[in-house]
Formats: sequence, structure tokens, C-alpha cells
Amino acid sequence: MVEKPLPSEDKYIMVSAIEHYSYCPRQCALIHLEQTFDENLYTLRGNAVHEVVHEESSRLNEGIRFERSLPIWSERLGLVGKADMVEFEGNVPYPVEYKSGRHKAAGIHEHLQLCAQAICLEEMLGLSVEKGAVFWHSSRKRQEVVFTEVMRNAVKEVSGKIRRMIEERHMPEPPNDSRCRHCSLKESCMPSVIVEKQKLKAAVKKLLRAE
Repeated sequence: MVEKPLPSEDKYIMVSAIEHYSYCPRQCALIHLEQTFDENLYTLRGNAVHEVVHEESSRLNEGIRFERSLPIWSERLGLVGKADMVEFEGNVPYPVEYKSGRHKAAGIHEHLQLCAQAICLEEMLGLSVEKGAVFWHSSRKRQEVVFTEVMRNAVKEVSGKIRRMIEERHMPEPPNDSRCRHCSLKESCMPSVIVEKQKLKAAVKKLLRAE
């Protein structure tokens, strides 16, 4: 189906980095810049789901072809990765991103990653990909996502920010907010410790200026 070989990953950023950066730039840097990855209950569940989905195979069902773990890339945005599932009705691709939890309103982070997959498929196949879906494994429900121009521009913007972050080896500051509560990288990130150190430095500087 795909004629061109998969590009070398060292010149590209991973499609998964789009969701990581959108959710938390520091998390993205820890994973894709420092190669840090810790496990917790949520990542273990996610890995279990993706291990099942990522058995590279294809099958046909009621006129729809299902391609699992499909290699994807975009030379224009410098992206590379794998799509969990791409459904083809005729030649029209429909990417489906698998999540381990129960159905909820998918946020912009999941939407951007799915849109990045669509952009890759469009470039690879020369076809328009207007929509896809997020599938919630625990409840077996999916939410359809329409890829708007605003969303496509956001993917381009985030891709550029990730590339600059990696090239400059920049580690963003921790948010130290509700996003940190269930993050598997909390121990490696130490958001509260770093924020307290920053507050202490700021207090010392303020004191010195006052003198």
C-alpha cells in the first residue's frame, strides 16, 4: 500500500510527542529529550491495550480494511510513528487512536495526535483525511473527531515547538498543577521540589535587592 520506505527516525520527531507536548511540554522533554519513562497504573493499562493493537496485521470486514500498527510519516512536518489502527473504506483512510480508559470527552491533546496521524496519511497516500476517531478500550466506545484547519495549524505549531526544544536541548519548567497528580514521570520530574527552589531563589533575590 505504501511505496516509499519509512524515513530514518533520527531526523524526525515521534507523532506521540504531539500529545505529550500538548499535555505538558516538560513531560514531552523528559520522554523525547532525556529518554525518561516510568510506569504507573495508567501507563501499564495503556501499554497492555497498545500491545494488542500493535500486532502488525490487516484484515477485511464488511468491505472495510483494517490496518493495525501502520507506519506513518510526514516529510513536511518531520513526523514519524505508527497509527494504532487505520480503517480503509475503499481508499479513504480513517485513523483510530486507542485509549485504555472508559469513554469521556477526548481533549485537544488526543485530537492533535490523531490529526497528526491524518496529516501523515494525507501526505503518504495523496488523499484527503477529513476525520478519525478516539476509541476507549474499557467501554468499547469511540468519539469521532473532525480535523479542522485550526487543528491542523496547531499540529504544525506544536511540531515546530518540539523540534526547537529538542535542538536546543531545552527543559521546560514543571507546571506543578493537577496534570502532575497521575503523571508517571512525577518522581523523575519532581515538580513541587523544583518550584519550591525557584520560589526560594526569587525570595533571596528580592531580599538582596531590598538591601
